Amino acid sequence: MPLPFVDPTLLDHLDEQRNFNQLVAAFMEQVPSFATPEGLAALRSNDGFFATPPVDHAEVGEIPGPGGPIPTRTIRPLTRGVRAVHLYLHGGGWCIGSAASNDAAAVALAEAAGVAVVSIDYRLAPEHPFPAGPDDCEAAALWLIDQAHDEFGTEVLTIGGASAGAHLAALTLLRLRDGHGAEAVGRFRLADLLFGAYDLGLTPSARDSHELLVIPRTMLDACMAHALPGLDPEARRDPQWSPLYARLDGLPPALLTVGTLDPLLDDSLFLYQRWAAAGSPAELHVYPDGVHGFPAFPTEMGRISRERMLDWYCRTLDSVLSR
Repeated sequence: MPLPFVDPTLLDHLDEQRNFNQLVAAFMEQVPSFATPEGLAALRSNDGFFATPPVDHAEVGEIPGPGGPIPTRTIRPLTRGVRAVHLYLHGGGWCIGSAASNDAAAVALAEAAGVAVVSIDYRLAPEHPFPAGPDDCEAAALWLIDQAHDEFGTEVLTIGGASAGAHLAALTLLRLRDGHGAEAVGRFRLADLLFGAYDLGLTPSARDSHELLVIPRTMLDACMAHALPGLDPEARRDPQWSPLYARLDGLPPALLTVGTLDPLLDDSLFLYQRWAAAGSPAELHVYPDGVHGFPAFPTEMGRISRERMLDWYCRTLDSVLSR
């Protein structure tokens, strides 16, 4: 029986995906714990789970932030001009990861779409719990609104992220709308959201994720405790932290990508429904037996997901620029 929301042609690649998931399971047995300072230090030294090597032509800089300068990493297209600027927010449970960890995907997007990709190193928990990370992301968005034309020659902005970064991207759009008005959030013309956490109180799939790969329940609980120490699940559902419970009107078109074996599956399913119900265009791409982070894997499912995300981004940006 076909799975709801799943393209049936993807089922042809299930065997390969399942075989690779077994390799992921073996790898995850060696991953340090998010719950201890030693584990976080080890994860940070390796730049997360699936970081890609940095590229030489990235431009390193900084912008003003509420807690001091925010490091930036910019990758421009080498083969074409800059048509837009994409603010990318990295994942890592708000505790690990870096702007450099996304270089390979940033290069692919820059060349395919003709955009400059600006990634930031926002402040990480537990040393800097919320609102530090969200504050830095909001500051970066406001800086781009003010400076994109002078720095990049375009005023067209987009936003995106993966996992915790997708959560921060959605939260940033809401902060722009609620704190700076429709004109500010309107500067961001699309949102590319990969397997994000949108209910920090945990959706049903997250609550029941004890046996799932990559980010099982114990890891989710540790990340939430680092980012929002002392708050119980219901308090974490406050719309200032959980986009799923906010008003979602007035937001740009969004693509939500997730796999069926991701603990955050329900987060994307639910946010897609609410985003569309609020009147903003939304697409949902669900990949069978995809685990958290699967687009980075060297599988057909990973390749197809990357191609479809790039295709959606280019089509949506082309539509924006043609108006």
